[in-house]
Amino acid sequence: MNTSNEMNNRTITIKRTFNAPISLVWEAWTQSEHIAKWWSPKGIKTIVVTHDFKVGGKWKYIMPMPNGQEFIAEGEYTEIIEFEKIVSTANFKPMTEGVEIHSLFRPNGDKTVFTFHVVHPTEEYKIQQEKMGIMNGWGSVFERLDALLKNK
Repeated sequence: MNTSNEMNNRTITIKRTFNAPISLVWEAWTQSEHIAKWWSPKGIKTIVVTHDFKVGGKWKYIMPMPNGQEFIAEGEYTEIIEFEKIVSTANFKPMTEGVEIHSLFRPNGDKTVFTFHVVHPTEEYKIQQEKMGIMNGWGSVFERLDALLKNK
């Protein structure tokens, strides 16, 4: 089996171009005070509990939901290449667990080309997540990031 194809079959990818320099997009992704402003869907607050931005460092964000429940996002950084790539394990409880997220950054003049991969343990789990609306959820989050970058 081709490992690349197998990984592609387990991966959801979102691509965007942000109208901001890579240094600003990187800052928004790596500094907790910025993450708190965009990491959740519109109307939901993000509380940064832990953000140890280094390989082996852990992160945990809590998003209180309108119904009183908490949505917990947490993981561990496994690879960081400044201004290029952030890889992390990730759990988004209670909806998604055991995934890996790859955030890739590429400068394009004064803009940033951003590619976001969510790698699932199995193709079946990926399909389940697609049906649950993962694209809409992350799309909303990245709209908030885009708005934050425009205001910087």
